Amino acid sequence: MLDEQAKKAMLLKIPHGLYICGVKDGEELNGFTASWVMQGSFKPPLVVNCVKSDSGSHAMIAKSGVFALSFLDSEQKDLAAKFFKPKSRVGNKFEDVEFYEGAETGCPIIKDSLGYVECKVVGQVDKGDHTVYVGEVIGAGVHREGAPLLLESTGWQYGG
Repeated sequence: MLDEQAKKAMLLKIPHGLYICGVKDGEELNGFTASWVMQGSFKPPLVVNCVKSDSGSHAMIAKSGVFALSFLDSEQKDLAAKFFKPKSRVGNKFEDVEFYEGAETGCPIIKDSLGYVECKVVGQVDKGDHTVYVGEVIGAGVHREGAPLLLESTGWQYGG
């Protein structure tokens, strides 16, 4: 039998960075704070991005087959918080955030981030309440140096 307390305690110990995942569907743009992200392969360069199945952004990725990850720095907790809530509740999250559309995907990329990767979806696993998207990195750029924002440093929890 699964010990629920032990499971939660251990899963919360998995370290996570925080990113803004930019998505698009035609002319519509959106973004969300992503934390279940990791590199999955060197050749080809793959990124794994787990996205909540019932979110609007999930539907946009499923339709467009692309996403971009803007890497946040350790001082950008407020920016991460801004992108946590669904667009249906808060409206245009990019309204007062400087961004540009990626050359390879057209997805929004945060100008004041450490940098970004643009990805084309090349696989997915639909199990549980998140979809595991496998994205091939087709574009990347560095904006500046800095330490990455880690979920653990914010005092927030997403896991368990």
